[in-house]
Amino acid sequence: MIVRLENIEKSFGRFKALRDISFTLGKDERLALLGPNGSGKTTTVRIISGQIKPTNGKLEIFGKRRVDESVKRRMGVVSHNTFLYEDLTGYENMEFFASLYDVDGDRIKELLQELGLWKRRHDLVRNYSRGMKQRLSIARALLNKPELIILDEPTTGLDVEGRTRLFEMLSNFKSAMIFTTHNLQEAEQICERTVLIREGRVVYDGSSENLESVFQEVMQ
Repeated sequence: MIVRLENIEKSFGRFKALRDISFTLGKDERLALLGPNGSGKTTTVRIISGQIKPTNGKLEIFGKRRVDESVKRRMGVVSHNTFLYEDLTGYENMEFFASLYDVDGDRIKELLQELGLWKRRHDLVRNYSRGMKQRLSIARALLNKPELIILDEPTTGLDVEGRTRLFEMLSNFKSAMIFTTHNLQEAEQICERTVLIREGRVVYDGSSENLESVFQEVMQ
């Protein structure tokens, strides 16, 4: 098992963002974490990626109870924070992160070409559009060929071309994936399984087929 959450809770002061969240993610499984804005999706993936700690509950990633550096090296994360250095070029950003994973220049070129950034690789990131920064963030997250990729609403800011390129890449992605979205069509297209969260609770865990009818039923 790649990820296991048991009875996870998270409070921020008096506000309880997550209430008894439990689900697992198996090897090479694609899971959509679906729910409206404010439902707890981002809080959940921030816990899984080790950015914050749960208030209560049990978390296991690759069989470990702690998200340490050895665990982080096996995952890639795309979040609302791009983790990019705006005073460096796109290529320099990729070189820096590649050095952390002992990745060579061929991998950098491959990803920048796939995401349509190769021609702009020597431009400063501060001059990139929002969508280009998002694409570079996705390329950064895939550098180390992660065994687990966490994508927190990755299509935010992407134009049609960027969205198409992303979905083409993900269709060939063979590792475990958690894809958060509030878009039913994205969940159905990318993932075979969906966990639906409402007000910090899991209200559905099952197939991504016929999500519209499932959504209407459990969200009433």
